[in-house]
Amino acid sequence: AAGASVRMQQSMVLVPMDTAGVDVVRMLSVFGYDDAPHGHAEVAFHNVRVSRANLLHEEGGGFAMAQARLGPGRIHHCMRSIGVAERALAALCARAKTRRAFGQLLARHGATEQAIAWSRVELEQVRLLTLKAAYMMDTLGNRAAMQEIAMIKVAAPRMALAVLDRAIQVHGGAGVCQDHVLAHAWASLRTLRLADG
Repeated sequence: AAGASVRMQQSMVLVPMDTAGVDVVRMLSVFGYDDAPHGHAEVAFHNVRVSRANLLHEEGGGFAMAQARLGPGRIHHCMRSIGVAERALAALCARAKTRRAFGQLLARHGATEQAIAWSRVELEQVRLLTLKAAYMMDTLGNRAAMQEIAMIKVAAPRMALAVLDRAIQVHGGAGVCQDHVLAHAWASLRTLRLADG
């Protein structure tokens, strides 16, 4: 609406995929991984028309709707990042107890012990910060938790990528191929850093 605040100038509408003028140009891979048919796509809109009934909430309320879901969505992403990091750390530990280098198990090497220790420390730090952000959202509301939400959206994927990197290193070449989940998990989390800002 003319003269409305900048935050009241966006609306959200549902556009069914079978609407005339909606063209899925191509499915996109992410770091070489194909997540079709539920992944990412290039979509073109050519003179697309939908009914006013497709308007979500109210006209100009799109920004508020997006903001309202960001906090809970980011908590969800952080919890998933923590879970992926836990899985990566478990894989790192399992690999370290079965592979040998220089006459001893990788688990006996100081660099591996340090990788495991740092991973556990960083995981617990992010887990507690995420718990604090979720608690604040539940008890004080999204606005009061803004700083904590901003912190976890940065800290969780960075931590998970660091743990994954250590796990990949301990796995060697096997860590970057399809034989283990590590490479795909790394690609997904690196993408999350883009999605969450």
